[in-house]
Amino acid sequence: MDIPTLTRFFMWCSIINGGLLLFWSAMCLLTPDLVFRTQRVWFPIPRETFDVLIYSFLGLFKIVFLVFNLVPYLALLIVG
Repeated sequence: MDIPTLTRFFMWCSIINGGLLLFWSAMCLLTPDLVFRTQRVWFPIPRETFDVLIYSFLGLFKIVFLVFNLVPYLALLIVG
């Protein structure tokens, strides 16, 4: 696999995962009650616990996105 192919791969991974991160953040910011009511059907937990979990997973996804998508893409842009 050559560098331009890898660069395009990581570019699209970054775009797709960045879009998911933005969508998830917007849903948690704009409609937190809807997200809680939807998830409460499957996971009967208190609202405070839900808030901690959802923001923890959001932070974890952001770190994974940066480390495994954006950083390799930027490194390939620099190398290429």
